[in-house]
Amino acid sequence: MINGSVIRAKEKPDTTTAKMAAGEPTDGVDSEINGTISAATGLYCLEVLQIIKEAQQQHGLRHGDYQRYRQYCSRRLRRIRKSLHFPQGTRNRVHPKAISQDMLTDGRYLYLPLFLAERAWAYAMQLKAEANTEPRKRPHMIARLKKAEAHAAELLLLCESNKCDARTKLEAQAYCSFIKASLAFEKENWKTALELFTSAKTVYEKLGSALVDEIKDIYLQKCDEISPNIRYCAYNIGDDSAIQDLMQMRLKGGGTDSMISRLDELIEKTRERQSATLSEVTWRGRTVPVKSERVRVCLLTAQESTKQLAETTDVESKLSVYETLLKELIDAQQALREDFKDDATFKQLIRGKMTDSNVPNSVYLHSYLTYMRLTNTVERNLLMIKMMENSLPENKPNPSKKITKPQDLARLYDIIAQSLTEISSLPGLEDDLTLIQEISAQITGYKAFRCYYIARTYLAAKKWQEALALYERVCSYIDQALKSYTAVKMDPSRKQKECEQLEKLKRDVDGEKYACHASSLLDVEGATDLMSGLTVKSTKILEDRLDQYCEDPQLLNSKKQSTVKLTKFPPSFQPVPCKPLFFDVALSKVAFPPLSDKLDQKQQQQGGGLTGLVKGWLWGGGKK
Repeated sequence: MINGSVIRAKEKPDTTTAKMAAGEPTDGVDSEINGTISAATGLYCLEVLQIIKEAQQQHGLRHGDYQRYRQYCSRRLRRIRKSLHFPQGTRNRVHPKAISQDMLTDGRYLYLPLFLAERAWAYAMQLKAEANTEPRKRPHMIARLKKAEAHAAELLLLCESNKCDARTKLEAQAYCSFIKASLAFEKENWKTALELFTSAKTVYEKLGSALVDEIKDIYLQKCDEISPNIRYCAYNIGDDSAIQDLMQMRLKGGGTDSMISRLDELIEKTRERQSATLSEVTWRGRTVPVKSERVRVCLLTAQESTKQLAETTDVESKLSVYETLLKELIDAQQALREDFKDDATFKQLIRGKMTDSNVPNSVYLHSYLTYMRLTNTVERNLLMIKMMENSLPENKPNPSKKITKPQDLARLYDIIAQSLTEISSLPGLEDDLTLIQEISAQITGYKAFRCYYIARTYLAAKKWQEALALYERVCSYIDQALKSYTAVKMDPSRKQKECEQLEKLKRDVDGEKYACHASSLLDVEGATDLMSGLTVKSTKILEDRLDQYCEDPQLLNSKKQSTVKLTKFPPSFQPVPCKPLFFDVALSKVAFPPLSDKLDQKQQQQGGGLTGLVKGWLWGGGKK
């Protein structure tokens, strides 16, 4: 089978060459390359960025598969060389051929150095990913980047020919600068990499501003990919202000995967360097020293997260910040517990098995970290509730998104109440009445919201009595919470905001409570089904339709001659069961069997005489 397929492949004519000779458009690679000739100027126009972006997205890089993309580049190079009749040697030996400007008689020659550079670059990125676990592959990666740089320089030299238009020259210049900058970046030559990345970004920005919107997005996207590299190089050169820009870029998720890992490493090192200045923390009027390096980094992360949350408006980005912060707080608590794993008093206090008015600094610091974790969990859940409320059925959400159920929101409010309850039981806060009162008021308010959504769950199930009872409980919780807020000393703006939310909830509950009561009386859907089965006119008499309503025109007629069919007269006969009677009429006809034969035998036995008596006495005749 294999040999047969090879023979058929050899016998197949070269249709690509025939089509090119006839001036017809060819399939595959050639149809794309023929479009490189500009109709206005007659010069070659090679859209480098658009070509490589389409190839990367269609052949592996959408999922980060550099090996697949590299193999695609090899196959495409082979097809182009075959269509150009430009082999690189014979079957047994390789003879590389250089391409000069004089040979540029076909636009397909420009594709050769371009995909050679892409193949070498893809191989380098593949080795870079593998070098994380195998450091010996890093020199091979640098060598492949140098090979990509050489092919990119060859492409730039060909595009400098007068046979290419201005756009092709700019595209080749930007591409060559990007490849060279990538090599300098990996070699940690930050100054050279910064200059080359900046040059490439400038060219792409100019091209994006000069082109139509459909192609403009590709160039702007490339500029966004280059920006983190520029700021990273600037930071390594000595620009301390670049770290803030890098944090914003990391928050937005810009850059490649390798760049994101570098940003995470850089941010972690920066926080460790800044944590040296953080030696103590003050909370609820008490100052405690911070000796653990991990806890210091966590506190710095909390400060930066607060700034990021204030500057960010996107809900998804805020949730990402909360997740990162909560992970840092959990790690800090674990590090603190490991530092005091041999302290029995510390273990008993944080587990609540022991109470002491003089709480040690280590336990108080652990309570502070727990407080931060729980409060940020509450804020994260409130943000999720705000996002999920937009997907409730009454808000007419997007059909493509998941519809939120009331029980989902009730579950989140339940978690919030549990978190606040846990805060009030932290060691070291037993005497802080202000915080305890504030948390108690918040718990009551969130219980009202939880009870409200549980009531809506019962309302959807048409359990009217349970829903009405829960609505009454919501009003009771709201009154208790508002009364508690009046006696709490807290931030006035926050206090006003929470009270307004409770008052709005009370207004909503009042309306829904009366609607639920009306629905319980009418049961609209059940009444509709019953009404659909009713008839206005009926031929049945009144006695047979006492449980059904229908309009009888004879009842509404005021004439005396009208007769109303109330019942049937005379009534129809109905079978009635009789009382059972028993008569013994067969006894007089019964014939009893004769007993004469039995009477004769009895007489014979009695009449034996003296002989029989003597016989029985002498020989035992009476014995049996």
